[in-house]
Amino acid sequence: MKNKQIRNALVVGVGIVSALSLTACGKADTSSGGSGDKVVLAEPSWVGAQANAAVVKKLLEDELDVKVEAKQMDEPVAFDALNSGKATAILEDWHGVPKKQKKYVDEKKTVVSAGDLGVVGHIGWFVPKYYADKHPDIKDWKNLNKHAKDFRTSESGNKGHFIGAAPSYSQHDKELIKNLKLDYKHIPSGAEAAQLKEIQRLYDAKKPFLTYWWEPQWMNNKIDMTEIKLPKYTPGCEEPASKAKCGYETNQLEKFMNADFAKGNSKAAQFIKKFKWTTKDQNDVAGDIAGKKMKPEDAAAKWIKANKSTWQKWIPKK
Repeated sequence: MKNKQIRNALVVGVGIVSALSLTACGKADTSSGGSGDKVVLAEPSWVGAQANAAVVKKLLEDELDVKVEAKQMDEPVAFDALNSGKATAILEDWHGVPKKQKKYVDEKKTVVSAGDLGVVGHIGWFVPKYYADKHPDIKDWKNLNKHAKDFRTSESGNKGHFIGAAPSYSQHDKELIKNLKLDYKHIPSGAEAAQLKEIQRLYDAKKPFLTYWWEPQWMNNKIDMTEIKLPKYTPGCEEPASKAKCGYETNQLEKFMNADFAKGNSKAAQFIKKFKWTTKDQNDVAGDIAGKKMKPEDAAAKWIKANKSTWQKWIPKK
């Protein structure tokens, strides 16, 4: 799931049907915890976000008797929902909607930070390590044109094929290719699942490929990738995207909550603030969901069983 990554605009997807208990003014339920609490999690479309929501949902329900529902929505829609009280929290934000963040967090103060997720997000351009080992100079973007012929496909014609992210993810790769005068054609993936399937196919066949890639990403447990050094990121260098000549920012991923819910300081609110795990934790759960085709609730249960010392710290004392 921009620039600060990165995952931009998806319309609310079909998710688990859910509803947030609202007051007459449309504010979120701020009850003190227990069976009266209802939490709606805004769940972005990528599997890492699904892993976050699955673990938080199961622990809130099993340990704190809180009713939890998840709705699939990425950052742009999620911030609107947090502002209106139709969502309680988003557990993984890549700072991909700075204008909405400024509007709701800094100006209206209807949305507040719930702290770091504990996972560092990074986007870049990558090739498989087996290709980089044979062509070590590929690690610098200035040498990409030299190797463009190796990346040609029937889709890219006489240019190298750049595997782009799903169109809904925030990105400026197409513009970067143009502005850096690279001999590549940006071809977007239809969805994350389609991109991962194609990368796995190429990787298994030991063929060269160049792709938009990111961490956390569960498939990094299965494949070995090497990053291409792009022009250094500086704040605002990708805006407007049409003039972008830089790479991507590395982010400390952040949680956000509806301000009224946060102020209520219920057990659920305290839990969400304390929820913090590692990239490995997320990748383990995400890998079970996407790689092993486990149901999210089963993958969450597996992780919870094996990591009691970690999640017990998230449970409110009172």
